[in-house]
Amino acid sequence: MTLEYGGKGSGEPVLLISTGPIADSFLPLLSEKALVERYRLIAFRQRRLARSTNSPAPVSFAEHAADAAALLGHLDVSRAHVAGHSTGAVIALQLAVDRPDVVQTLALLEPPLVGVPSAAAFFEKVGPALAAYGSGDRDGAMARFLSVVCSLEWETCRKAIEKHVPGGVAQAMTSENVDNLFASYLPALTAWQFGADQAALMSQPVLSVLGMETEQLFVESHELLHSWFPQIEDCRIEGAAHLLHMQRPEPVARGVAEFFARHPMTGGDIHDGPSTSLGRRPAATSMP
Repeated sequence: MTLEYGGKGSGEPVLLISTGPIADSFLPLLSEKALVERYRLIAFRQRRLARSTNSPAPVSFAEHAADAAALLGHLDVSRAHVAGHSTGAVIALQLAVDRPDVVQTLALLEPPLVGVPSAAAFFEKVGPALAAYGSGDRDGAMARFLSVVCSLEWETCRKAIEKHVPGGVAQAMTSENVDNLFASYLPALTAWQFGADQAALMSQPVLSVLGMETEQLFVESHELLHSWFPQIEDCRIEGAAHLLHMQRPEPVARGVAEFFARHPMTGGDIHDGPSTSLGRRPAATSMP
């Protein structure tokens, strides 16, 4: 697993958990003033991603969450704001359940919650990607999958990723990352057990960040989060789909930073360890 220190100064720590296929998907936020001038940003790469520890077996979201908690401990961070995108948001939710002591707030960027009504239709849409993977066409499988998930034609999707995460497409297309998505992340997602009972254990402030042009799966996941968390807050991003923080990094960074600022840590919660490189519901906010 890899951790990259991306912050300036010794502000409140923020753990950024990217989506599975694009290990550095939060890279655009590491240069956004709304975040970097106030917070210590820690970009976390899960196991089996590029330059991370490889494992031949599928990895559960509970294992990913335990890795994230261990890395915070390694950095002497006793508590952090946590932001996750897509499957990274699922890991963030699991972390909040398993280790509530280390999670100050949760900013969830479109977690895929497979219990929603549109999940079956979504998996039908990704059927050609699964078939391509089964036939050995790894590049075609990843391109089809990302196109469906991101609600964009492949060329538009590719350009959006490359604009803000140079090399991100090539990174996603490595055989290791393709296998990781189809043989680890998707099985782990369908096996993941999380619902109202688990949500009831969580008292942390929660922000749901939603692109206004996103896939129906994520719209319904956003609605399900509302049914689980009475304390949830909203941030809607105009002109963006599932790649919202790559398509429109400035309003995403601003919305997330404002959320963190509404729920600050006390002085005793902030442990500023050494920088390291290791391999009440308010009205919804729409960001123009």
